[in-house]
Amino acid sequence: MLRVRHKVLCLAFVAVGCASEPSMERSPDALATALTPQQAPEYYVEQANKYFDTLDSSADRDSVPNYALLVARWELPPWLWLTGYGRENMRLTTELALSFEPSTVPTRDCRAFSVQPFARCYVSFAYEAGDCPIYEEFVFNDQGEITFIEAWSDQPDFLPMPDPNDRWAEGPDVRRLSTRVPGLGNDTGLIDLDSEAMQRAASEDPELADFVRRAKDFWGSWLEASDEAGPDYYARGCGWVQ
Repeated sequence: MLRVRHKVLCLAFVAVGCASEPSMERSPDALATALTPQQAPEYYVEQANKYFDTLDSSADRDSVPNYALLVARWELPPWLWLTGYGRENMRLTTELALSFEPSTVPTRDCRAFSVQPFARCYVSFAYEAGDCPIYEEFVFNDQGEITFIEAWSDQPDFLPMPDPNDRWAEGPDVRRLSTRVPGLGNDTGLIDLDSEAMQRAASEDPELADFVRRAKDFWGSWLEASDEAGPDYYARGCGWVQ
């Protein structure tokens, strides 16, 4: 998780079918759920772990996942909503996070799934102040690039699945943004913030509209979110205060 402004144990996967060839050309506005895995399950698990390597000060600095050009990171409250947008921006914000708040990620359980998001993980970040459990999901395009990352605090009332027995968010009532973003399911997973489909979907989906607003003004909206969250949001998200 990112807190720039304020100061593997398990590589398991669910057996999935891996398509031998990419699907035929799709609509530019297709959703991520239109995609099927084009890589082996181990690949998606590896990419998720490489992402956590970038937030682990003890990991190899060359261990970096394959990010799509417009990869986005959406972190639900008490975190700061859009905390990365675009390949270079993602790398920059991650480097800033480690420089301001060093962490390791010693506990990881990442698994592959046959439907989007293709990789889902339970991890625990280790900070000087204590451990921080997180649930995180990763959407991929046909080229095996990460297009969308979504994260929640692994604390009561913060997770996206209402059913406590639905540990891997496979049920019908899971609320995630990644499967509602037009364009993540096209041939390259590139979204268009100004497309007609995006504007139409955003008019009916306040969370998607908020994503579009923040993506058009990343740094301004990030600073806004940081101010609104207050100085204790990190302690709340990690469960250090009740």
